[in-house]
Amino acid sequence: MLRKIRNGEEHLIVNDPVRPHIPFEQRVGAGKDIFVLENDVTQQIDAVICVAYAIEVPTNEHQLELFSQQACQDGQQGDVAVFYTVWSYTKGAGREIVNQTAQYIKENKPVTRFVTLSPLTEMASKFHLSNGAKLVAKHEDCQNFEYYLN
Repeated sequence: MLRKIRNGEEHLIVNDPVRPHIPFEQRVGAGKDIFVLENDVTQQIDAVICVAYAIEVPTNEHQLELFSQQACQDGQQGDVAVFYTVWSYTKGAGREIVNQTAQYIKENKPVTRFVTLSPLTEMASKFHLSNGAKLVAKHEDCQNFEYYLN
């Protein structure tokens, strides 16, 4: 079951392998969400994903924050959903949370694009490419993949 993070689950971000330095308070609030994939049977958390809603595709963490804040200042939400970190505790849960989160956002938010702000690692590239994303840009510190939903 996909759901937003609950009070008392802030500790989950210490397991973030990509951006553990981003504090919890910077991951939530206007223009941002943290989703968890909870196992329906065990109620254990299988995966976590952090999303920012930006006005443009960011090329670094500074732009990620800036572009999501700019949309909120205008009283809106950005139309670019940026998956900036994802991790899983069980095999296949990373793929499942990306797909379920994208579907949820598509149905509930005014978003036109789904992109990542991914590290420059082979693991990140393989993960996104094998899950149907396309590489759209490589930068000094990160790369952007885009997911296309029907």
